Amino acid sequence: MRIVGGSHRGRPLAAPEGPTVRPTSDRAREALFNILEHGSWAAQGSPVAGARVLDAFAGTGALGLEALSRGAAHATFLEQSAAAMAALKTNVATLKETARAVILRGDATAPTRAPESCSLVFLDPPYGQELGPKALTALAKAGWIAEAAIVVLEVGAREDFAAPEGFAVVDERRYGAARLVLMRYGAPAP
Repeated sequence: MRIVGGSHRGRPLAAPEGPTVRPTSDRAREALFNILEHGSWAAQGSPVAGARVLDAFAGTGALGLEALSRGAAHATFLEQSAAAMAALKTNVATLKETARAVILRGDATAPTRAPESCSLVFLDPPYGQELGPKALTALAKAGWIAEAAIVVLEVGAREDFAAPEGFAVVDERRYGAARLVLMRYGAPAP
């Protein structure tokens, strides 16, 4: 696993041993960032450049670190697993991103109040547990998701998903066992 684009392109990322973390594949991350940087949002400017990013269920931090590599201003990583936190801390330090990153240990389905809302949000919860809708609602209520934010949720390719109130699905893509659901929060889609 590696960073696929931007200033850290090609740099490897550490991951904990075992099945507790299922990082988004390099292929899916590259496709996702191509959609973000060159899709319908590109007409309004890159949603990544200068963004405040939340990477919830962060695992190794691959999504948030990819965003930082591609010009995001800041990333907050929210993770509960001790093993994933150790890998995440290693990755942030190895990429020398400690000044632009905050790592919080916590549950995305019951988050603390946000110090500042984020314009780009990634959620990669464990598959098959229906944590996505619950986390989206909780994060929005706690102020983590800015008005008109772009929100990307990774779910299992065959997993059912219904966007909670306030979230509008604007695109979906499948990559192997994963499905990426792109949404806009609180505002009409572009």
